[in-house]
Amino acid sequence: MGMSSRTNPKVAVLMGGLSAEREVSLSTGRECAAALRDEGFEVIEVDCGRDLGARLLEISPDICFNALHGSPGEDGTVQGLLEWMGLPYTHSGLFASALAMDKERSKAAYRAAGLPVAESRLASKADVMAGHVLSPPYVVKPYNEGSSVGVYLVHDAANGPPALSDEMPDTVMVEAFVPGRELTATVLGDRTLTVTDIVTDGWYDYDAKYKPGGSRHVVPADLPAEIFDACMDYALRAHRALGCRGISRTDFRWDEARGLDGLYLLETNTQPGMTPTSLSPEQGETVGVPFGAMCRMLVEDASCNR
Repeated sequence: MGMSSRTNPKVAVLMGGLSAEREVSLSTGRECAAALRDEGFEVIEVDCGRDLGARLLEISPDICFNALHGSPGEDGTVQGLLEWMGLPYTHSGLFASALAMDKERSKAAYRAAGLPVAESRLASKADVMAGHVLSPPYVVKPYNEGSSVGVYLVHDAANGPPALSDEMPDTVMVEAFVPGRELTATVLGDRTLTVTDIVTDGWYDYDAKYKPGGSRHVVPADLPAEIFDACMDYALRAHRALGCRGISRTDFRWDEARGLDGLYLLETNTQPGMTPTSLSPEQGETVGVPFGAMCRMLVEDASCNR
């Protein structure tokens, strides 16, 4: 099922939601809604609550633009609702969304596709706080959340294990820390746009991602051709391995001292941020895809059975 043939399709922009990333989603949704209005679409902004199904029945949109971040908008749950209702939607489908959100299972898909990933394991929160699950340095993060909410870096000089907050889930991912540079590449449709080098003074955390001045983006990244090309290739292969649609953004760490052997794929985001400081819109602008055109492309790609 594709986009309605109506000359002015009605687009419901799904935003907000119930996750820890609600505020970022509201910002993404507002930006995308404004861009789609400028592109000539009739747009209704929907702050998604538990009555989402009833709201969509009332609105009767032609297409749903998914601007949600985190669960349930990014993990396949909302995608399942939209499939059930027969409403075409943007971004990845139910299976790819659920797979990409589960960091352990997505890593298995990367390994099967021959993509390089850092050593990691799932562990209970209690075990992680009781003793080092991996040799430091390592990172502890939820295995099914995004946007660096609740990410802990345990340095190699750490005497003891981390004290995790109450907000962290009972099961977490413990991953070997890869030193070096933070790189990211966006796939739009069937092409990788470019690579960004994310420069921060410290850890690339939630504030560095979303607060103005929190990080500096070098785009296109100033990298050896071999590394740049590998990021472009790996991002597209990751997108395909997970079965993503529309847009995705894949993050990397690169240890310069080890050359290509030091490049590791961290994760793929099926709902990349579309805020004023976000990476994917910036990459689009750099390669000649303005923000409005990017949003239009996603709407034109919308369907069910994704």
